[in-house]
Amino acid sequence: MRRRSSFLGDAQVNKSLNCLSILALASTVAFVAVTSAGAAGPVLVTNGNDSGEGSLRAALEVVAKQDQPGQILVVTEGDIKIDSTLTYAGKAPLSIFGEGQTIKTETDTTLLTLSQGADLTVNDLNFQGPGNFSIKNRGKDGKGIFIDMRPDQTGVVTLILEDVDISGVAYHGVHLSDCNLADDCGAGRGGKGDGSPASVVVRLAGVQISDVGNGRFDADGLRVDERSDGDIFFYARDSKFTKVGADGVELDEGQDGGVFATAVDSTFDDNGAYCDPKILKAFMPKDDEGEFDDGETAEADIPGAVTGSPDDACIEREVTLYDSGSVKEYEFGIDTDDGFDIDEAGPGDLWALIVGASVRGNLDEGLDFGEEDEGGIRFAAWRTTAKDNADDGFKIVESEGGSVEALLHKVTSKDNGGKGAVFEQRDEGDLNVVVDQSETGNNDDSDKTGLEVVQDGDGEGTLTVRASDIADGIDAENVNVVEE
Repeated sequence: MRRRSSFLGDAQVNKSLNCLSILALASTVAFVAVTSAGAAGPVLVTNGNDSGEGSLRAALEVVAKQDQPGQILVVTEGDIKIDSTLTYAGKAPLSIFGEGQTIKTETDTTLLTLSQGADLTVNDLNFQGPGNFSIKNRGKDGKGIFIDMRPDQTGVVTLILEDVDISGVAYHGVHLSDCNLADDCGAGRGGKGDGSPASVVVRLAGVQISDVGNGRFDADGLRVDERSDGDIFFYARDSKFTKVGADGVELDEGQDGGVFATAVDSTFDDNGAYCDPKILKAFMPKDDEGEFDDGETAEADIPGAVTGSPDDACIEREVTLYDSGSVKEYEFGIDTDDGFDIDEAGPGDLWALIVGASVRGNLDEGLDFGEEDEGGIRFAAWRTTAKDNADDGFKIVESEGGSVEALLHKVTSKDNGGKGAVFEQRDEGDLNVVVDQSETGNNDDSDKTGLEVVQDGDGEGTLTVRASDIADGIDAENVNVVEE
């Protein structure tokens, strides 16, 4: 008889903790490299001018000419106001240390770009765009921080932000792109493009990204696009991702490599409302869904793609046809977004550890983590609350071959428009979910489900519920339910 491991077992807990340890080690090594090894003397920013001697723009140009790690100290008493993007064109690591100043712009432009994929550390410095963006007042391409990786990069590219606030930009608050298609890269699942063999490490502490991404479709608080070989390591502590137009955080790993994400005492609230249902509802077809018998309805007889709305990209149209070419079913939907979204496609695992998080008021799922192709999912949430999200509180889906090991410990998921928590394995692989000292209630997806646990593939499925209050019930398919 085959012995199956439990996520609560020592081996599985150690795997989760190892994920955090790997991230911390990678970030620490990168930080030491940036701040010590071979670094040149610091360059001072002594005024808030857009350009000229003593400005931040001039400091970036000086450091870019050095073939070694560079440091910039912002000592000006006032803020820094710019009219065009600040660009660092060097390949060596860059560190910028402020004293609480803000880099501001009144134009729809990116505040800081690293055009050669250099490592970046920013401490105690803020980034502020013009703000007031919405689907009715759209922007273009202004980001807070943009790191564009080179196709020949290897090793690890590291972004470290500590005590940094980013707000008011139309597009991504932070964008780290290892994709040759840049903004046209797409999501991890189904995404396009190619990238470098390098891995990406993002470490955030005391970071707040708020009121960004409200001027353009699919604009996230923090976005990582990783293609080709290489992993994504993400660690956030005491950080907030709120009122973002699309996802608060989106990590897209589209080819070889995995995603290893940890969030501790962080907030993912009130995101995903650029495609505002209150505005777009009036542009939806009167009959926004339908199901038909074979031969009953031609595609020309159902509503076509929506045009003439404030942003037509926000309204999705999905049509399924029979082999005969007639319509089997169709559905329209408004594309809102999540608090925290991870897409992992291609060979590689998805490990995620969420501790002490708030996941509330997002216009789609709270947490939406998906993995496909080779690789499995290891997911754990401790002391985390998902509440008032428009769809599921937690959604964890393994689409192809690969097992799911998941734990909810002291988790609350209530008042969500979908299910409290969803765990699915759709192909070959086992599904093992443990829910411990947790509670769900008043989740309403038309059948009021607290937990949905589904094994659609050929593997084994087990749900263990311990000392928990699942007030709105359990929907288990091909899963053995053990209540203790």
